[in-house]
Amino acid sequence: MASNWPILSILIWLPILGGITVIAAGAQRASLARLLALVISILTFVFSISLFTSFDTTTAAMQFTELEPWVATFDIFYRLGVDGFSVPLILLTTFFGVLVVIAGWEVIQDNVHQYMAAFLIMEGLMVGVFCALDAMLFYVFFEAMLIPMFLAIGMWGGPRRVYATIKFFLYTFLGSVFMLIGLIYLYIQSGTWSILEWHQFPLTLEVQKWLFLGFLAAFSVKIPMWPVHTWLPDAHVEAPTGGSVVLAAIMLKIGGYGFIRFSLPITPDASAALDWLIITLSLIAVVYIGFVALVQKDMKKLIAYSSISHMGFVTLGLFLAFAIFQNSEGGRGAALGVEGAMVQMISHGFVSGALFLCVGVLYDRLHSRMIADYGGVANTMPWFASFAVLFFMANSGLPGTSGFVGEFMVILAAFQANFWYAFLAALTLILGAAYSLWLVKRVIFGEVTNQEVANLKDINAREAFVLGTIAVAVLLVGLWPQPLVELMHASVDQLLQHIQQPKFTVAGI
Repeated sequence: MASNWPILSILIWLPILGGITVIAAGAQRASLARLLALVISILTFVFSISLFTSFDTTTAAMQFTELEPWVATFDIFYRLGVDGFSVPLILLTTFFGVLVVIAGWEVIQDNVHQYMAAFLIMEGLMVGVFCALDAMLFYVFFEAMLIPMFLAIGMWGGPRRVYATIKFFLYTFLGSVFMLIGLIYLYIQSGTWSILEWHQFPLTLEVQKWLFLGFLAAFSVKIPMWPVHTWLPDAHVEAPTGGSVVLAAIMLKIGGYGFIRFSLPITPDASAALDWLIITLSLIAVVYIGFVALVQKDMKKLIAYSSISHMGFVTLGLFLAFAIFQNSEGGRGAALGVEGAMVQMISHGFVSGALFLCVGVLYDRLHSRMIADYGGVANTMPWFASFAVLFFMANSGLPGTSGFVGEFMVILAAFQANFWYAFLAALTLILGAAYSLWLVKRVIFGEVTNQEVANLKDINAREAFVLGTIAVAVLLVGLWPQPLVELMHASVDQLLQHIQQPKFTVAGI
């Protein structure tokens, strides 16, 4: 389906060009920079809603496609399109684009124009990742989005921001190099950069395995999977609140999206042969990192490790399909795992983004992230406490919240693959409740522990709007996930039919 107007280009370039305009506002006109950033982010979100309302859920074909020559010498095209996997992630990106601007409205006082511009440009680049159907265009967006995040942490981060930014950049950039080698190989063999054409291109199992490992190097770091996860807690701790929100809510999802767009359809036989590896790493993340989160003393670190644990459900759900195919005909069990992984990505975006915003609210008042410095916050900040408890309950998988839906779907799928997969995955409901509720007990409830907590002021209208908006989203997905599942259903079915086809393992190329 091609649109009559380039809505995808608008969603990409409106925030990027808007960010450049905000920079032009200059450091002396901070109020103008804030206003411009807010207007641009709201317009981008409104356009993304029209993308959702016009989307045809009955087909798995790419929609709103755009195709223009870019680098004709190397057959590189400006090729865009979206399906049921792309649209929910684009909506999540533009949704948080507005909230990040509002959240930083009063908090950021230095170089406001650069701060707002960095997040607008980052938003456009992340939307580009979810729209790109040309591999080189995807790679450009995939790498370029690191730059504004690097600047956001480096300029507005904590005392160890230089260390955190270098570690963040090196991990993510070096992982991407292996993916680039794989992309170049595929272009040389196929003569095209079209991702969709690569889905149909036959490859030997040996070649698929090498390509799979190259994709794994890039996407496992981005999620991040154990054991390449160590950059994430440092980046979160040193990042400003807006940086932590975007990193947790959006950037981590790009790793899961990469598996869906590249690893599963391009290297299906290698994915089936190496599914044990991904399932093992995912279960280690779910269980082991859950225990690591339990002993954290810094709230941001606890939420960061929690993110790694919860994102383990994404890779687990995606690769359970192969184990289910081996045990049965697949059917809804495999679809349940993939759809559960997608729902988990969206839910985790809402919940983790909200939790980092909650930590940001406390840090703005007390300038501490240490759990021991708080206690009895509900006595002085009852409205804040209500939101925080809701989000931490969602983080622990409370039924009725979005945090329950995706994990429950993946656990159900795991039962069809292997009982022990399901048993280990289900431990996250215990571990998540343990570290989430223990933090709530020590920070939110109990007696006021010191005079600084006694002097805390409750959230203002701006903060209540941001947290309240996410709370509505968390409850809406938790109570009525059907529209989200229907959005991706056709694309999931096509993907599963595609990876079951045996024609990809051939004698040679």
